[in-house]
Order: sequence, then C-alpha cells, then structure tokens
Amino acid sequence: MENRKKVAFYTLGCKLNFSETSTIARSFTDEGFDRVEFDEVADIYVINTCSVTENADKQFKQIVKKAQKKNDKAFVAAVGCYAQLKPEELASVDGVDLVLGATEKFKITDYINDLTKNEMGQVHSCEISEADFYVGSYSIGDRTRAFLKVQDGCDYKCTYCTIPLARGISRSDTMDNVLKNAAEIAKQDIKEIVLTGVNIGDYGKGEFGNKKHEHTFLELVQALDKVEGIERLRISSIEPNLLKNETIDFVSKSRTFVPHFHIPLQSGSNDILKKMKRRYLRELYVERVSKIREVMPDCCIGVDVIVGFPGETDEKFLETYNFLNDLDISYLHVFTYSERDNTEAIEMDAVVPMNVRNKRSKMLRGLSVKKRRAFYESQLGKEKTVLFESENKEGYIHGFTENYVKVKTPWNPELVNTLHQIKLTTIDADGIVRLEFL
Repeated sequence: MENRKKVAFYTLGCKLNFSETSTIARSFTDEGFDRVEFDEVADIYVINTCSVTENADKQFKQIVKKAQKKNDKAFVAAVGCYAQLKPEELASVDGVDLVLGATEKFKITDYINDLTKNEMGQVHSCEISEADFYVGSYSIGDRTRAFLKVQDGCDYKCTYCTIPLARGISRSDTMDNVLKNAAEIAKQDIKEIVLTGVNIGDYGKGEFGNKKHEHTFLELVQALDKVEGIERLRISSIEPNLLKNETIDFVSKSRTFVPHFHIPLQSGSNDILKKMKRRYLRELYVERVSKIREVMPDCCIGVDVIVGFPGETDEKFLETYNFLNDLDISYLHVFTYSERDNTEAIEMDAVVPMNVRNKRSKMLRGLSVKKRRAFYESQLGKEKTVLFESENKEGYIHGFTENYVKVKTPWNPELVNTLHQIKLTTIDADGIVRLEFL
C-alpha cells in the first residue's frame, strides 16, 4: 500500500468550483490515489482556477509556489475557468505541467499516466463551443453542508463577464440525476445542501444546448423538497429576472428550503445596468425584494454589486449607494470592476480610476456592515433553528440559522453537525449573535 500516489487539491473561486473539485477528487480516489491536504507532501497537486477577480490570477502563481515548496518534484495541474481562458499563460508558469480546459478537467486522470515533470506545461483545452455536455457534481468538504451543482454555463452576454467564454453555453443536469445526487448526499448525514451553478434560474435547458426547457427551476425546487433525509436546502445565487414569484411563494411554505436568497444586482443605476447588458432594471429588483419581504419577513437577502464599471460617474455611483441604502436587504458582496480580455466592457470609454473604484468599494462594504447589523438586530429575541459547524474558533462553535444569521456558543464537540432550536439574544463585539438553547 506504500506505493499509492497522493493527490492534493486547491480551489479558487465560487461554490460551483468547490463542487467540481470534489467530483474530480472522487475520480482520483476511484483510480487508487489517496487524497491529502494541500499543505502536505503529494505526488500531484491540482489547482482549480477562477477568472472572476484580478486577484485569482495572481493567487495562482503563489499556490504553485506553495506546492513546489512541499515537493519540487510533484506534478502540478491547472484546471477550471482561468485554465480555459488563458491556458498558455498558466502553462508558462514555472512548475506547471498540465493545463486542462472546460471539457477536459473531468477526464484529468486520463492525462496523468506519466507523472514526469514537463519542461513546459502541456495544454489540452477545447474550443469553448465544444463544452456542450454536462457533468454533474457535488462537494462534500465539511460534514454540515454540501454544494450540489444543477446547471453549468451561461447564455447571457453581460459586457464585463468572461464566464460564458470559460464555461460555455447554459446546460443543465437531468432532474433524475440531481435527485439521485441529493439522495446520495442525504445518506452521508449532511444536513444542508446548497444548490449551485453558473445561472441556476436558467435550469432546465437540455444537455446539448437544447434551448427547450425540460423542467423549470420551480419544478426542480419542488422535486428536491421531497427528497428524504435532507434537513435544509439553500438556493445560492439567482438572477432577479429568473426568480419568479411562484418560486418565492413555494420557498416560503416549503419543508426544507430556507428563507435566504442571494440575488445579483450589480448596479442601482439603470444606465449602468443597460451598459452591462443585464436583463432587468432596478424597478424589477425592488419588486423581487418586496415580494420576498411580503411572504418571508425574516428572510435574509444578499446582493452582489460591482463598483467602478466604465461610465459610473459619481452621480451614478450615488444612485447605487442610495438605492441599496433604502432597500430592505441584509448584506452585500462588493466586487471592484476589473478589466477582462475579450469582453465588451474593456473597449468602453469613461474608465473609472482605480483609486476611485477602491474608495467606492470601501463605501459599499461599510454599508454592508451596517445592513448586516440592522438585519441581525431585527432578529434578536426570535426563536430560530441553528445548524452548528465543525470548527473550534477560539473556544466557540459557530453556526447559521435558517435565515443565515451567524451565531456562536461556547465550544462543545457534541453540537457539531446538529440542529437546535435556539433564541437569538445579543450581538457580540465581533458582530456574531449569541444564543440561548430552548
């Protein structure tokens, strides 16, 4: 058994990447490899890359160095979005042996029969038009929750985004396969499943880019709600134009879906939304938030927003700031616009200087802290259910309520991966809520 090869993984980016890393890792285990942590000595290091933020590009080189420090003879493979968009760039990084694009990453074990280090990274990447088949995946990293991929790719043409170039057309898993994966996860004593994809509200488009929807997102949600053994289901992120009132109504009454939505806005200025080629205006966003509040007053609503997009004047930024300030939402994920090759936005005039982008980002992050605090305060004194996580953080165990309030109580290993009825009592100095058991 001493001869078994060891493989380690590092994932950059989104929940979807984490679910895919898990699937790739299982294919290695099936081939007789032992999985180890990334900071351990391994024979192969696989890095799942991301192309969404400028930072992810820089991080890649640091991660390769980290792997080489552990074992300078190890075989290093790069997969994922950045590997699809800029394979030659990754292949030229010192120490990288193999770069696999969007369709090849799930067949990685076919490419590594020979673990000899290469002078130059070998590239196997398809034309993105060939990424027209679907590979289902789910991650089981920690014991409490799993990310379940239901959809991949995107047919939207937002002017700042490279994801359609990195992941191809919108395509979905079959309903049967999603339900089979959900049942497999449930058997492993995992209490919460987070649905993930690139554009999950577009769920149902056939496997080969068939534009006809076999099933709708609402039908998927209704079917998943019946899977035995799952305590909680969470929708990760869904476009406002694809989040229908019927889905909101269903979630409000469902057995397992929790009152938490993450809905990308990107800008509170209609002019900027049009320049971004988003498929809605701010008025629709207000309607969605109002509908959610009407049927789920305690719902947690998270918002993605991009600052510093070309043409975002001070006035247009303030439009966004004031729009979000007035909106009954719970927190923000703030992204600073960064130029991406092969996008329309990179050709646009009225570029916002980086120092202004950073200042705006800081303002919105400050607003997010204020919003989260107000949301947490609105929940004090209420009775909720908490799912405890597995880490001991400075003598405390943390968890999340169904509506995504972060809570803590003194560390007790028996609480790990268990659900409890609690009452939210006070907010600590670190912004986390304390609780009492009911």
